[in-house]
Amino acid sequence: MSFDSKALRQVLGHFATGIAVATTRDETGQFVGVTINSFNSVSLSPPLVLFSLEKQSTFFSTFQASGCFAINILTSEQQFLSDRFARQKVNQFEGVRIFQQHTGSPLLESCLATLDCVTVYQYEGGDHIIFVGEVKAIQSFTGKPLLYYQGQYTQLTE
Repeated sequence: MSFDSKALRQVLGHFATGIAVATTRDETGQFVGVTINSFNSVSLSPPLVLFSLEKQSTFFSTFQASGCFAINILTSEQQFLSDRFARQKVNQFEGVRIFQQHTGSPLLESCLATLDCVTVYQYEGGDHIIFVGEVKAIQSFTGKPLLYYQGQYTQLTE
């Protein structure tokens, strides 16, 4: 390779992404979540989506064992949620309003959209695992997305 991981990260930063929070619950029913920008649709039939999670993540083993996850796509007004779930601290959900649908994974209220998924595949992806989920329930709302570009938050302009 004629480049290092820092240079690769900088190049990849030229691809603007949306910001979401992936959530699940552990074996005791406690909710956990992590900020992601590695979310994609895979298939409409069956309805499949994916996200990737670093193996060193605090909640990696919880997502790997839970059998389900939710994707909460954030609005431009929810940077505070992105920051909160990026820290992976205790009491992430304190003061955060949630609801549940099919899987019992926590869905964050007031997001741009939510997808409640059952994990159907987990693939090795270098220092990450790629989680593929079958979408069981969806909701969408109005608003503008929270975006990430070249290492910082950004917004759509009119």
